[in-house]
Amino acid sequence: LSLQAYERRFPTCPLIPMFVASDTVNEYKSEDEAIHVIERRCKLDIDAPRLLKKIAGVDYVYFVQKNSLNRRERTLHIEAYNETFSNRVIINEHCCYTVHPDNEDWTCFEQSASLDIKSFFGFESTVEKIAMKQYTSNIKKGKEIIEYYLKQLEEEGITFVPRWTPPVACKLESSTTHTRRPVSPAINIPDSATKEGLNNKEILNTSSSPSEPTAGTPDDKLDADYIKRYLGDLTPMQESCLIRLRQWLQETHKGKIPKDEHILRFLRARDFNIDKAREILCQSLTWRKQHQVDYILDTWNPPQVLQDYYAGGWHHHDKDGRPLYVLRLGQMDTKGLVRALGEEALLRYVLSINEEGLRRCEENTKVFGRPISSWTCLVDLEGLNMRHLWRPGVKALLRIIEVVEANYPETLGRLLILRAPRVFPVLWTLVSPFIDDNTRKKFLIYAGNDYQGPGGLLDYIDKEIIPDFLGGECMCEVPEGGLVPKSLYRTAEELENEDIKLWTETIYQSASVFKGAPHEVLIQIVDASSVITWDFDVCKGDIVFNIFHSKRAPQPPKKDSLGAHSITSPGGNNVQLIDKVWQLGRDYSMVESPLICKEGESVQGSHVTRWPGFYILQWKFHNMPACATTNLPRVDDVLASLQVSSHKCKVMYYTEVIGSEDFRGSMTSLESSHSGFSQLSAATTSSSQSHSSSMISR
Repeated sequence: LSLQAYERRFPTCPLIPMFVASDTVNEYKSEDEAIHVIERRCKLDIDAPRLLKKIAGVDYVYFVQKNSLNRRERTLHIEAYNETFSNRVIINEHCCYTVHPDNEDWTCFEQSASLDIKSFFGFESTVEKIAMKQYTSNIKKGKEIIEYYLKQLEEEGITFVPRWTPPVACKLESSTTHTRRPVSPAINIPDSATKEGLNNKEILNTSSSPSEPTAGTPDDKLDADYIKRYLGDLTPMQESCLIRLRQWLQETHKGKIPKDEHILRFLRARDFNIDKAREILCQSLTWRKQHQVDYILDTWNPPQVLQDYYAGGWHHHDKDGRPLYVLRLGQMDTKGLVRALGEEALLRYVLSINEEGLRRCEENTKVFGRPISSWTCLVDLEGLNMRHLWRPGVKALLRIIEVVEANYPETLGRLLILRAPRVFPVLWTLVSPFIDDNTRKKFLIYAGNDYQGPGGLLDYIDKEIIPDFLGGECMCEVPEGGLVPKSLYRTAEELENEDIKLWTETIYQSASVFKGAPHEVLIQIVDASSVITWDFDVCKGDIVFNIFHSKRAPQPPKKDSLGAHSITSPGGNNVQLIDKVWQLGRDYSMVESPLICKEGESVQGSHVTRWPGFYILQWKFHNMPACATTNLPRVDDVLASLQVSSHKCKVMYYTEVIGSEDFRGSMTSLESSHSGFSQLSAATTSSSQSHSSSMISR
């Protein structure tokens, strides 16, 4: 049905003003009508400056578009390239409509393009901007146009197109020869000197009856009642993105799999771009694991200073059923809290508030019988003054915003800012660039007593629960704040030590890896067939993970100077055990193939020891290889190297030695799982040696 709707765009389309006309220049149909290839010459009126058109000497631009419909495979491939100025500008575009592999009622759409501007009368930059603008505009309208023609077909009574079936003669032929007719090949686009365009993927629902069950496993499609009860309204495309991302996590992520509601927040934060959502979600899962955020409500008790002077707390719910958090920022001594507690304790407290918010959303979902995935925040700025613009306090606030934005997307349903004073625009100017555009749209700001008038607080909160300090009748148990006594202030050294302790209250250890200075951990094995297990996250940079064995113990590291074998810093330790005079193969041997780990990845694995002795786990700086055909490095390698400041990497790791019989009793297999958080797809490699039972899968 989608393919029939697409053909209605020709010879011209009123929904695309720039598409003036088109003429068919070539057409081919196979005998069995399974293949239909049509080539058109399209006339476009590009939205370009009149001066540029005058210099170029053209009013219209011509493109050649080739559509290859394969009814047997149920695919439509569209290839387009520019005919006008083809010696100066090369534009190639490819689109593909296919049937969704898990649900035949869905149509998948993929689109990509490349642009190569050789020269254009000195206006190369302008032409590039125009091309990108037109392409972006077409992508945004693509789905709208298809849906327009689908609706037109529906109005004409066409809601179903039967699948193509071969003629009787063709059936007999295919049963004996099993041959396939070729599909028109795609254009081969050279990699060199091209500027990659945008990549767009959409899934359109072409089912005449979406509620009808489809064949397949229960995971192919979410239950409609479940969606309505816990997730809210989802289009077929959004539902498919959720299922695919959840399945990817189940296949690759070895830790705790987040709930559908949480996965959905990350998808919404990236407009259901599954690759972008997957990247930020996996980074967040790594962060949660490193800092044990899942256990923060059960294991961390806020200091008394926070309980007494942090003027914020939960207060019933708004009219939509969202949990309501009240923050009396104007009454809070941000400078005193930072001086008494430090930035890390303040951040951890805000994280505990967000974790409590997630828990309250789940509770309210059950209470109100509808999905509630965000909360409302009411911020009272009465009392805000220049003291709140203290630079370290603003810096702490910006960092808190950055962490919350990255790890709790789409959790803020509405932000009500009340009694904003004259100094507020200054604070807003400092803070607003760090807040996501979608989040900023949820802000409602009231000056003075405007919140008491029409369109004010009563539109969002029931009169019975408006706090007493805002003129309501409900007693609010939020602390009043006030100045933190200076006797509670702590020195910078005390705060620094406390900050390090705060984030290292975990079984994981932190290590820094430098170029030329790997970090190494020594494990002594007495009984052969013991199992060395490891679990580490690459927090910064790219590293190579190695495992070595030696019959003799390495010399203990020296700690008397930075130039020796050991470096200790707040960011993590760096210990080197393998002596520079040792030779690989003589003094020690490699027992596992090297494993390259990218920034943001999480690695878990094990190694069954064959001999007693000393085993060394090594995290080494990964040097980017140069391009094979030239001595010059690739652009991607240069950009990647710039991201690793001062050639420094950081890992968080945990190791343990377990008896072989105990390990087999608790695990189904000896597997090392390498979860590629920053990868767009999962690839698999294996490493096995005669003395090793470990398998590494990416």
